[in-house]
Amino acid sequence: MIIETPSRLHLTLLDLNGIYGRIDGGVGITLKNPCLKLEAESAHNGIEVGFSKSSQLISDYVHDYTIKIENSAIKIKNKLEIEGGFKFTVETAFPPHSGLGSGTQLSLAVAKLISTMNDQDLTALDLAKIVGRGGTSGIGVESFENGGFIIDGGHKCNEKEGFLPSSASCASPPPIIARYDFPEDWRIILVIPEVERGVSGAKEVDAFQTYCPIPLKEVERLSHIILMKLMPSVLEADLDTFGDAVNKIQTIGFKRIENKLQNPYIAKIMNELMVAGAAGVGMSSFGPTIFAVTDTNELDIVNAANDALNDVGGEIICTSAQNSGAKLLN
Repeated sequence: MIIETPSRLHLTLLDLNGIYGRIDGGVGITLKNPCLKLEAESAHNGIEVGFSKSSQLISDYVHDYTIKIENSAIKIKNKLEIEGGFKFTVETAFPPHSGLGSGTQLSLAVAKLISTMNDQDLTALDLAKIVGRGGTSGIGVESFENGGFIIDGGHKCNEKEGFLPSSASCASPPPIIARYDFPEDWRIILVIPEVERGVSGAKEVDAFQTYCPIPLKEVERLSHIILMKLMPSVLEADLDTFGDAVNKIQTIGFKRIENKLQNPYIAKIMNELMVAGAAGVGMSSFGPTIFAVTDTNELDIVNAANDALNDVGGEIICTSAQNSGAKLLN
């Protein structure tokens, strides 16, 4: 059995202040590419992980993928009391710790394959609770289930203790408070520079602990922009307004912190994409993936991205939104 999952952009966290009794909250967009394609077969015992040539995984990522697959498989097997083993083959993949949500997609893909092969029909929310994903943001879980443009409502403060990233949180995935189809004719150009892979692990926990709570004034301004600018622009397919909202988000709240902690090349590349005419430019999660949104001048932006990557190298992916979730291929 094979499953194909999308990737996602995480535009921003909403509220890392908590004065109104909730924390986190997230805004994101599901992407057609890059995608993850994972095959599972029954085996006598144990968990075996392999990688096809087409997966194009850099050797440094093999360990990360292997550990995530093994851990998720063990969790779902134990929860559903499944005996026997499984052999997994990663057919296509995208880099971990790049801001595209590979960890959640991979974990849910493993859980979905095993549960389906054992005649268990579980939702993405059910699977996320079992494998321990969605502890801060619900964007990846909803991207797996339904795709589209997504906003989640965060966690009650009495359900999640303190400000923590998903990797260090055992909270359940938050409720989805808005999900819309995103304009598929808008082009999204991803630029993944070859710099340190964002902030993850202990560094990510330290960032949350050091910079939170975010000042209430910033949280309120960010919420206003999202409610009265970003969300309507998606529904009305107003690219200029959407892009302006994305640009403003980069300087507010926890996204301001995420950008502040990046390699200086990130800001340089973002500026070059703006100069090239992108309607909006942002960084996904803790990076290093940068995204630019346009509907007319994709080639200009790609050329600017190529020029900006001359000093550090990297990858450019031209994609668009996906308004559906993961799919089983056989």
